[in-house]
Amino acid sequence: QVQLVESGGGTVQAGGSLRLSCAASGRTFSTFAMGWFRQAPGKERESVATIMWHAGTTTYADSVKGRFTISRDSAKNTLYLQMNSLGPEDTAVYSCAASMRYLSGTYSLRDYEYWGQGTQVTVSS
Repeated sequence: QVQLVESGGGTVQAGGSLRLSCAASGRTFSTFAMGWFRQAPGKERESVATIMWHAGTTTYADSVKGRFTISRDSAKNTLYLQMNSLGPEDTAVYSCAASMRYLSGTYSLRDYEYWGQGTQVTVSS
């Protein structure tokens, strides 16, 4: 079992920055990929960014490219999401997730077995 706990959410003004953290514990040795997702009111949950845990390879949604950076600290079993140039469209509940599956292609929502409780990010205009 893997437990994920997010932190760092809050309210910021448009143009501001925020860094989210996701601390993992439990059987983290079998983790192959982790990702950040967000869900805004009335919208479907969407993938924001993913990272291959061992190689560090990253992918981003087009809407956040150039503004968000996903990273991890393997020694601390912690995932991060640095968010810059935030706008009201980024307001959502952000969740981290871990996948125990090795995939050569893109990780989909259904490929993540463990999820955190989520943290609210609100960007005021």
